[in-house]
Amino acid sequence: MALNGYLLFIVSILVLGYLLELTVALLNLRSLSPRLPAEFAGVYDAVQYARSQEYTRATTRFSLVRATVSLILTLLFILAGGFNGVDLLARGFGLPSIPTGLLFTGLLALLSAVLSLPFSVYSTFVIEQRFGFNTTTPATFVLDLFKGLGLAVALGGPLLAVIFWLFEASGPRAWLYCWAASVAFVLVVQVLAPVVILPLFNKFAPLAEGELKEAITRYAASQRFALQGIHTMDGSKRSTRANAFFTGFGRFRRIVFFDTLMDKLSTAEIVAVLAHEMGHYKLKHIPVMLALSILQMGLLFFILSLFLNNQGLFAAFGMEHVSVYASLVFFGFLYAPISTLMAIGFNIVSRQNEYQADRFAARTLDHGAESLISGLKKLSVSNLSNLTPHPLHVMLNSSHPPVLARIEALRRLQTGQVDG
Repeated sequence: MALNGYLLFIVSILVLGYLLELTVALLNLRSLSPRLPAEFAGVYDAVQYARSQEYTRATTRFSLVRATVSLILTLLFILAGGFNGVDLLARGFGLPSIPTGLLFTGLLALLSAVLSLPFSVYSTFVIEQRFGFNTTTPATFVLDLFKGLGLAVALGGPLLAVIFWLFEASGPRAWLYCWAASVAFVLVVQVLAPVVILPLFNKFAPLAEGELKEAITRYAASQRFALQGIHTMDGSKRSTRANAFFTGFGRFRRIVFFDTLMDKLSTAEIVAVLAHEMGHYKLKHIPVMLALSILQMGLLFFILSLFLNNQGLFAAFGMEHVSVYASLVFFGFLYAPISTLMAIGFNIVSRQNEYQADRFAARTLDHGAESLISGLKKLSVSNLSNLTPHPLHVMLNSSHPPVLARIEALRRLQTGQVDG
């Protein structure tokens, strides 16, 4: 394959991205401290703390192996003309351009899934199993794969077909129409997720009557928050990790607690976690983040429109035919640096949102700061969280602040030192 400017740029992006990931991972490993932070004295014992650090080492090393294999295979696939081979295979069926494009992207997605499968199996059944997190059975794992594939075909296929058609038929304003179609798709999925998509993977049940439900109802009433439903989810079906979240909009809105959370936290701590999640809702974090995502989507489609059917880009991948559908795939390589910068910005906003939601919980609950701190500690111990991540790792990869930083901010709030 002849070397051109686009190919050199893409290879550079891939290699530099890998080197950045390697650097961050090594810095994160070096930041592991054998000394238990004073805030966690009496919460972590020496054995648990050592185990949490070993978990960070194991997952980090595994991610580096995965990244290394991914880089090598991607470079070999590009340089060997793999994309052209898949395109010729898809064109061999003699279908119109849009079905051919769906077949092309589907084959690439299937190839990626097959190559990723061994890593997913090892992560779930070796690493997560070793550290006591995994509760996924092989049957559930396989069923999840097929359900995910079915959703990708049922939801992603029609959206891709619309995007292909719009770019082929709508002229210079196609990117605007693609943006509008994608926004409509995202909003519909947001509404349907709690009632149609999530129940495909987990069982949801109304929270049982009792002390916890009464405490939640009282708190919601104090905040003039109309509860549409409080549910528990069988998170223990796949993992021992604990979580809680809001999902959906309007009458489809749900508050969801993992069943594992119910087993690990006290009533006051669970209500504090709920107050944090409600803080996101009350402070408009959810629609703001959604709006930012929509703006990012518009930028993506606009820049994409500038590279459609670019001869130099197709030459970089050794393609014999130029097409809209392959343009979308190849543009993903060019967009990677912008995507990284966007992710950093999103993470900054998200971390600030977490601090604000913590403050909301602390201010709207009696002893809210202490209950939330206690809950955060228990969840950190339960999830073997890294208590001392490197700042560069946090900047690039973390949507939540480190738990110690969150606790310090809550302590300052307790003493009247209000953060900005």
